Amino acid sequence: MKISILNAAFIGCLAMAGCGKKPAPANPEVPVNLMKVKPQTVLYFDQYPSTTQALSQVSLLPQVNGAITGIYFTEGTHVNKGQKLYEIDKRIYQQAYDQAVANLKVSEGNQVQAQQDADRYEYLNKYNAVAKQQYDHAMIALQNAKNQVQASEEQVKTAKTNLGYAVVYAPFGGTIGFSEVKLGNVVSAGTVLNTISTEDPMAVDFIINEKQLPKFEELQRSKEPVDSLFTIKLPDNSLYPATGKISVIDRAVDPQTGSIKIRLVFPNPKNTLRAGMSCVVRVHNQDTKPQLVLPSKAVVEQMGEYFVFIAKDSLIADHTPGADTTKKKKQLIALQKKVMTGQTVGPNVVIKTGIKAGDRIITDGVQSLHDGSPITTANKVGPGGGGKGGKG
Repeated sequence: MKISILNAAFIGCLAMAGCGKKPAPANPEVPVNLMKVKPQTVLYFDQYPSTTQALSQVSLLPQVNGAITGIYFTEGTHVNKGQKLYEIDKRIYQQAYDQAVANLKVSEGNQVQAQQDADRYEYLNKYNAVAKQQYDHAMIALQNAKNQVQASEEQVKTAKTNLGYAVVYAPFGGTIGFSEVKLGNVVSAGTVLNTISTEDPMAVDFIINEKQLPKFEELQRSKEPVDSLFTIKLPDNSLYPATGKISVIDRAVDPQTGSIKIRLVFPNPKNTLRAGMSCVVRVHNQDTKPQLVLPSKAVVEQMGEYFVFIAKDSLIADHTPGADTTKKKKQLIALQKKVMTGQTVGPNVVIKTGIKAGDRIITDGVQSLHDGSPITTANKVGPGGGGKGGKG
């Protein structure tokens, strides 16, 4: 009996709880905030990863063999064109030069003697006072003596060149790096001693898509300079104070990637830019036509594609209890639209395609939406209700 009474009381409580709870709406409206898209002028920078390059850079390679006997610079400093940098043991090359000079003097002496004999036999030949054979031999001896002098002169030049190569000079002014050899190291022809690169001006190379090539060719041809057209951000994200200009557009497009290299040149009087630095080239947007701009939080990313939600008025069946289901009622719904995004400008992003001026874009509450969701603007949504990078 007690069990039956308890069961009855329990069932009664459940019934009362069920009567007191209102059924949840089948498709609740999602509160959102809207904005109407209006074209506006946008000033921004297109950005490209880039690398600094020296306009001239050379590896110092000796032309002769020997031990390093002198180093005449401070590593990492500026050196001037023609400055003495390294000396290779020149004793053997000095001796070879002295010997070549001595051989030349002997050859010149032999030529003088052969010339005298030839003159004598030529005089006697006029009067038939000497055998024809002796005259011919004298002429040949003279020619051989002259040839020997020429050969000795070339040997002197070679020995002098090798002696000169025993000293390595700076081919141009620039910054010299760490020495690859030390005093006493034995080097051979082709051994890398060091590297010199120019530092002012400095080149900055970056890659563009071939579709952008006409734009940069037009900028290169332009006679009127545009203020702050090309600037760079340094690795620490600071802005380099000087502006650059286009120096070279590469001769060909890479058929594998459809890209082409562009070189800018920047003044570098304080040697702030070093060869090999990773920078970001900023190209000032020259397009003055109004563009469509949305808050970045209104853009939803799904597997590498970007979408926004547009608010649209629609007529749907009225499922309100007691309502005539044959009649339609107005309902605001969210429609998902694929868009192509452009440059990010602060908290906003340029939309290139997918929407048009006058569209009502959902800016807050997008995290709770899917295509066709009923929405309402009756309740304001706090900022931050979803954005670019979230899943829609």
